Amino acid sequence: MKQKRVLTIQDYSCLGRCSLTVALPILSAFGQECVGLPTAVLSNHTAYASWTYTDLSKDMLPSVEKWLPYEHHFDLILTGYLGNGQSKIVEDICQKLQSKDTVLMVDPAFADNGKLYSGFDENHTAEMRELVKKASLIVPNVTEACALLGKEFPGDELTKDQITDILHSLAALGPKKVVLTGVTLAHGKRVGEAIYDAEENEIDLYYTPCYPGRYHGAGDVFAACLAGAYVRGLPFVEAVELAHDYVHRSMHYTLQDKEDGILYGLEFERAIPYLLKRLEK
Repeated sequence: MKQKRVLTIQDYSCLGRCSLTVALPILSAFGQECVGLPTAVLSNHTAYASWTYTDLSKDMLPSVEKWLPYEHHFDLILTGYLGNGQSKIVEDICQKLQSKDTVLMVDPAFADNGKLYSGFDENHTAEMRELVKKASLIVPNVTEACALLGKEFPGDELTKDQITDILHSLAALGPKKVVLTGVTLAHGKRVGEAIYDAEENEIDLYYTPCYPGRYHGAGDVFAACLAGAYVRGLPFVEAVELAHDYVHRSMHYTLQDKEDGILYGLEFERAIPYLLKRLEK
């Protein structure tokens, strides 16, 4: 199998498993060459009481321009958490780097639990909406999906009609493949993804029992695993299922760790052997 090259654009948090610190090793585990473009450097992720933040917006495009003479081909570009104004920079970068068969995968990463993350407003939502329009594949959670569509947040537990409406509306923005994450069933006892392939006009649902608590960086682990599986050539639904199962196996190991707990993020490293075994099938 020919090695694929993936570019991931998101922040680097020095302490705590999220963003580039999970994307790089997970994508590498799939046998892909992974190029990381940091949007910012944080002392630690934002679940801690305080942190430092160094914005790298001014360095992003100049870094990419240094690559252009070498005509590197990227099979997939994955975006994660972006600061205010950085969506437009990413659009410029994609314009310079994308070829006709480059997949742009966008994890919006700007809202959860019915509200926008601290520091974001409707301007950021509008900018992210423009980036989503140019994507091939998106992985918003329910809060992000509703914000992108200008809909009122109904809670994570959706009816089938609500799921269908959200998926179709998101695909109408531009992306042909949509994964709605963090959808719950059975009063929060089961959690999973609603998966829509607009080209096939098919909706699939994948759920497993829900682990207790909220895990910082779980969405980053999911997105990285999905990107690796998809660019490797796994069918879309199978790639989503693998990403979901890998996150849940990582949660299992995290809950076993009485010392670190969930503050440091998912113990995805311990689940990499599980991932490799799944890829052998």
